[in-house]
Amino acid sequence: MATLLALDTATEACSAALLHDGKVYARHEVIPRQHAKRLLPMIDELLQESGVTLTRLDALVFGRGPGAFTGVRIATGMVQGLAFAADKPVIDISNLAALAQRAWREHGAEQVCAAIDARMDEVYWGGYQLRDGVMQLVGSEVVCAPETVNLPEGMSKPVGAGTGWQYADRLAVGVEHAWPELLPDARDLLSLALPRWQSRDVLDTADAQPVYLRDQVATPKQSPR
Repeated sequence: MATLLALDTATEACSAALLHDGKVYARHEVIPRQHAKRLLPMIDELLQESGVTLTRLDALVFGRGPGAFTGVRIATGMVQGLAFAADKPVIDISNLAALAQRAWREHGAEQVCAAIDARMDEVYWGGYQLRDGVMQLVGSEVVCAPETVNLPEGMSKPVGAGTGWQYADRLAVGVEHAWPELLPDARDLLSLALPRWQSRDVLDTADAQPVYLRDQVATPKQSPR
């Protein structure tokens, strides 16, 4: 079985999760502006609790964004440093995908419009459909004004997840239910990363890059990353 360590700091939440021998060890705290201080202690706690060392990891996983610029960089930098030190590959996962995966894990949602507050009167937006227990992107991830979001083709009865849904009265897409309080959780990064590890769809450490959407640092792909 795979041993994976996942980290996420892209929103107000700071989380870390470790998969080892089929068991998940996790930490999740909503601590705005304290991610850099708390993330490494979280990692140490998980390694001690599980009895795993960095060298025993198969890969490291990180929330690549979109999200807060500083937060996304914290997770990316931490994963790069640990992966270089342990000589391990990395797996990048979209934070919108992680939101959709959490909505399925906690609420059984199979079609999810994930939205994260992007500030500047915009939202990060993506539509996801469950396939074989993993949320898959439908269409593209975008950053746009709430009034200009679109329901991806093929999605008929989605629900909403993420802080972008605080603008529900302005979003151009209606849903039967939304959870604006949901934040990404590293446990869901693990669920999305495991099939990629099994298919050896991994990155060299030097290729681990954040995805901001707003400044087009990277182009989103149609995958559960």
